Amino acid sequence: MTELNDDHAPASERLKQLAEAHGVSTEYWDFHGRLASPNRATLVAVLAALGVQARTEEEIESALREHDIAPWRATLPPTVVVRGGGASTVTVHLPDGADASLRVVLEEGGERPLAQIEDFTLPREVDGVLRGRASFGLPADLPLGWHTLVAEIGPAQGQPASSATSSLIITPNHLDLPASMGERGWGAMAQLYSVRSRESWGVGDADDLTEIASYLGDQGADFLLINPLHAAEPAGEMTPSPYLPVTRRFINPIYIRPEAILEVSRLSGPRRSLVQWAAEEVQESNLNAEPIDRDAVWKAKREALEVVFAAGRSYSRQRDFERFRAEQGEGLERFALWSALTEKYGPLAQWPSTLHDAESAYVANEAHSLAERIDFYAWLQWIIDEQLARAQAQALASGMALGIMADLAVGVHPRGADVWSDPQAFAPGVTVGAPPDMYNQQGQNWSQPPWSPVRLAETAYAPLRDMVRMVLRHCGALRVDHVIGLFRLWWIPEGRSASSGAYVRYDHEAMVGVVLLEAYRAGAVIIGEDLGTVEPWARDYLASRGVLGTSVLWFEKQDDGWPLQPEAYRRLALSTVSTHDLPPTAGYLADEHVELRERLGLLTDSVDHVRAEARLERERMLVRLRDHGLLEEQPTERTIVEALHRYIVRTPSALVGVALVDGVGERRAQNQPGTDTEYPNWKMPLADGSGEVVLVEDLPGNVRLASLLKAVREEMGQGS
Repeated sequence: MTELNDDHAPASERLKQLAEAHGVSTEYWDFHGRLASPNRATLVAVLAALGVQARTEEEIESALREHDIAPWRATLPPTVVVRGGGASTVTVHLPDGADASLRVVLEEGGERPLAQIEDFTLPREVDGVLRGRASFGLPADLPLGWHTLVAEIGPAQGQPASSATSSLIITPNHLDLPASMGERGWGAMAQLYSVRSRESWGVGDADDLTEIASYLGDQGADFLLINPLHAAEPAGEMTPSPYLPVTRRFINPIYIRPEAILEVSRLSGPRRSLVQWAAEEVQESNLNAEPIDRDAVWKAKREALEVVFAAGRSYSRQRDFERFRAEQGEGLERFALWSALTEKYGPLAQWPSTLHDAESAYVANEAHSLAERIDFYAWLQWIIDEQLARAQAQALASGMALGIMADLAVGVHPRGADVWSDPQAFAPGVTVGAPPDMYNQQGQNWSQPPWSPVRLAETAYAPLRDMVRMVLRHCGALRVDHVIGLFRLWWIPEGRSASSGAYVRYDHEAMVGVVLLEAYRAGAVIIGEDLGTVEPWARDYLASRGVLGTSVLWFEKQDDGWPLQPEAYRRLALSTVSTHDLPPTAGYLADEHVELRERLGLLTDSVDHVRAEARLERERMLVRLRDHGLLEEQPTERTIVEALHRYIVRTPSALVGVALVDGVGERRAQNQPGTDTEYPNWKMPLADGSGEVVLVEDLPGNVRLASLLKAVREEMGQGS
């Protein structure tokens, strides 16, 4: 064998061919506008993560031959994904001369035989046997859904008859906006944990969500976008970022309001006192604007929840719990088991090595001994599911067209429940990040393992389906963070810098199709966060499927650097003034985004240069507002904020979002990209411009918020 050992050597042409064949891009445009290429070592490592060995010239040639012949070995592809409403073709590989039939077993019952169509493809020799190909037509009237293909192969060339099955997914061609929304809609955006009431337990929760949504619905809003509610660590230190969860399928029970659980009303006096005492430990923090302490909140809340759980349930309530548990199946049981093991042993790195394999007999023994704790963690999911259902029902009852808009993070914690429960779903030895850009010149490593595109196809995209289906249970819209991740992700081999990665392509037709199918069934709208480097064709593709994009006023500029005119915005988009990765608008206007980065040492250019750019950006925006008659000569901070929102309402965008922080005059950023412990990311409770806490009960009487919402309604043509 000829092994190539120079890690910095460029990739050979044959290695590039192999990489491209497996969906690994061998070229990309860097932030300087130059065409860049991953080196040999990067491509070898990324291919290894895909299960392809390419360390030597011999392995490369062998892998190329295998890739060419592999489809002929399989009778059917592992998964077939097609759009509904159009005819398509499925190919079957079989021994040369054999007869074949193909039928569809429909998800809702019944079967449809498929007609064979002419296919003049010549047979090929595979492992010493000639194999041919037969093609069958999929009719255009097959229903949307998750179906099964069944192939029956007759005997030939001394080989017995056989059969094979494959998954068939029929997806919507296009997702329409709901008729209830009309031509356009508007709504609010909030970090739920930050918006607390006097009765909260130190963080905003499902009860607060219900109240906020009901109030905004009465003000004419169509949706309330909140941060991801994905589950975090159940014990030990809880990761503050909602974008680094341990699972994206299940919910963080920190959002439960204990007193809203039905069983609390039936507790005995002493037990109810225990719940109240636990609440009192953390409720004082609702009244100060200091960073939120999730660990203290969860400690108090878990103590109370354990009291409620131990009190038991009525027969009918227990049956409801059991039905929920059966419906969620093995996924919920695995998550609850992981939670119980984490509670017992700490983080995964501290577990006995025998427990690292979720399928092992040691884990089965632990599951038996931890049965009661598993019940508890499954019960928490049932309770939060009930409370979120109530929030969505109340949001719709208040007049919202969409109700709650959920947020889907791009990935999960490398040592979380998803990776432990189903490690084969993730590519080994790599993490996800971003190549170098003007803001992060070393690139970014998000420390999140990517899904394996190979495994996704083999499992009929079950991890994606189950996750999206669960997130969409109680909401009318879903924002998909870093939606380009459905197309391609930057894979970084372990031990290498973030700049030493490569883009790996996913089957976006299948990935987007699965998301649309689940959204169609839930009656939900999909919004893709497509900020940053996203190829125009990808945006066009998403728009053609009915997926809305994301436009942020400060980022939308003409080629000359001036703000984009309102009429030039996209129709299929959620347009906003700001985003959670920037300070609220009041802080942005005061250059807080510059001052904060200077204090934290994050600037790559001189602070004077960055300040000058920020001043120019602001001055141009004010000129644009005056051009549109939206600003008086001596504007106040409040009138500028309102004018900016009137500006985006004048765009043709289907959805317009108003950040709750802008409504109350908050100035502090929720998140500063590029930092970890240097800044209290994802911990800031809602406060006004003077640093005074704003509670849920304060929202209806907040003059500044009322004025902003009135301005939005007037521009939307809803009157005052």
